[in-house]
Amino acid sequence: MDESIFQPYEDEIQALEEEIRLLTEKYEAIRQESTFFSDEEVLKAIKSFQRETQEETKGSESLSDLKAQLESLETDLLFLMKFTGFHFTSHSKKTVEKTGNRTVEKHRLSGKCHSLSFQLEFQLLEMQNNEKVSAVVSDLSIIMESREDSNVSKFLSSTEERGDLLTFFRSLSTYAEWYEHRRHTFLHFK
Repeated sequence: MDESIFQPYEDEIQALEEEIRLLTEKYEAIRQESTFFSDEEVLKAIKSFQRETQEETKGSESLSDLKAQLESLETDLLFLMKFTGFHFTSHSKKTVEKTGNRTVEKHRLSGKCHSLSFQLEFQLLEMQNNEKVSAVVSDLSIIMESREDSNVSKFLSSTEERGDLLTFFRSLSTYAEWYEHRRHTFLHFK
């Protein structure tokens, strides 16, 4: 019998085995993340949260005060978005490792600054020593649509190497603002 007849079936079997392997790894990662806390710790945290919530509701403001506070926060957020030009569209966080005084989280963040879209992916290592918390950014990856400018590409590469988020946001804000001015100017002359 010709072995080439069975080749598509063998390819399909290999593809399914690979898919099973990937799904198993994903399941183990999710299970590992959920086992960072024992059942006792989860119950203790729930009870503590319930106690805090009850204490807050006993002495909390009225519903109208809370609505006014929410409206004030929304106004502040809109002001900051207009002032900086940043509008974050999504954020996800995944805990990679958690020990007594050390936490490693993987963050994904996307948004726009004026008309430039960006996506960030980085790991954040937080260490706590005697009520002092220090944070270090690593594995920074930046994706932007305006990489055709070689200066921007060089800047993004150096920022990724240094893991300097503050410089990235400051520079992006200025660059995006002037990018908008240049774009409007060129549209005016067309």
